[in-house]
Amino acid sequence: MVTFSLERTAPLPLDEAWRRLTEWQRHGDAVPLTRVTVTTPGPTRRGTVIVARTGAGPLAFDDRMEVTVWEPPRDDTPGRCRLEKRGRLVRGWAEIEVHPGPGGRTRVLWREDLRVRPLPSLFDGALGRAGRHVFGRAVNRLLRRP
Repeated sequence: MVTFSLERTAPLPLDEAWRRLTEWQRHGDAVPLTRVTVTTPGPTRRGTVIVARTGAGPLAFDDRMEVTVWEPPRDDTPGRCRLEKRGRLVRGWAEIEVHPGPGGRTRVLWREDLRVRPLPSLFDGALGRAGRHVFGRAVNRLLRRP
């Protein structure tokens, strides 16, 4: 099991940062070799199921997630979303929070608990570094692109 967190400050209003981070299909554009589908009707709410398919051909796997907390920001109140990872290979959770920052900016917190079933704990360090790298780049890309 690996737990890591990322923090970013974006020159965006709270609601726009939230929108960019929670339009799930956009994550497929930000994470290499990944396609994201939402398998439940919108809009996103508690119970929404998202599947991120990563890889190519027979080496692809699904990261199935369910939204268990959905608290969009309102006015200047923070927003929070929690996704429970319920795939065969990938387990754990991810949390996305947006908070008012200085000068109308938004402070983003992304926390992830990642467990990949066949990997022994010997690989936790490498998995944590890879996770921080991949998700850090994804968060940066999501926040930069409208």
